[in-house]
Amino acid sequence: MKHKHIEGLIAAPFTPFHTDGSLHLELIPAYYEMLVSNGVVGAFICGSTGEGVSLTMSEKKLVMEAWANVANGNPDFTVIPFLGGTCIADCKDLAVYAKQIGLRAVAFTTPFYFKPANASVLAKACIEIGEAVPDLAFYYYHIPVLTGVQITMYELLQAVHGKLSNFAGIKYTHEDFMDYLSCMRFANGAYDMLWGRDENMLSALVLGAKGAVGSTYNYAAPLYMSLIDAYNNNKLEAARALQQQSIDMIRLLGKYGGIATGKAYMKKIGMDCGAFRLPVSNMSDAQFDLFSADVDALGFSDYASKITH
Repeated sequence: MKHKHIEGLIAAPFTPFHTDGSLHLELIPAYYEMLVSNGVVGAFICGSTGEGVSLTMSEKKLVMEAWANVANGNPDFTVIPFLGGTCIADCKDLAVYAKQIGLRAVAFTTPFYFKPANASVLAKACIEIGEAVPDLAFYYYHIPVLTGVQITMYELLQAVHGKLSNFAGIKYTHEDFMDYLSCMRFANGAYDMLWGRDENMLSALVLGAKGAVGSTYNYAAPLYMSLIDAYNNNKLEAARALQQQSIDMIRLLGKYGGIATGKAYMKKIGMDCGAFRLPVSNMSDAQFDLFSADVDALGFSDYASKITH
């Protein structure tokens, strides 16, 4: 199966919740329009940022359907639902549902409780799910910091190559540039290698990255569009300065508690996605005030994503 290579920024959207913790699906049309108007070319939904592991199967299907409803008419915008990883049967069920509602791609990560012993076993899991939806592009999501599985992606490509015709590529959320470049060059660049570390984007561009998936593209897409433009025009000092702005912004994620801080950034651009579910901690109102002051001091509004009404 031939698939269209993805180039550009793919946001990893936050799943919006009401204050009572229920899904706030009504926000997704405006969310989609905001991403498109800021130059984003896709959405990696129900992933880490989207709290996929904290959603029920029925909730995942509702989120997938909501994104399909707004994006299916746009051939230039790719929605990639993250299927999960621990239960192969559930992943196959969600993949088939993605096809039924008109989505064109799916993503899967390694089982992270009972872990695969090697790349061959991981490839078998990919093949079992991917073969259930042969017309959909199948992506593997590499994020060892959360899965605890250290199998290299070069080994996975060697194990899966020629055995799953719709294997499209990898969302690479790791810092192993040796492995990443080897994957980029594998089989003459046959696979999409979607970079997943926003704070290292410039380094990935040097190695040939054309597409990237990230959480900060939700609220700071213009910063990265400028970074890519600077790199493409050989303005390397400008590109390095823009990457530093990205790093300064991302450092505040750690300062204020981690992944849930991303929803605070969304609040800053005017799109309140609610709180993260347990066991993730959310910042207090007092912490948000301190965070807001720190964000303003960065000049965030100069490069933040804009909401057009």
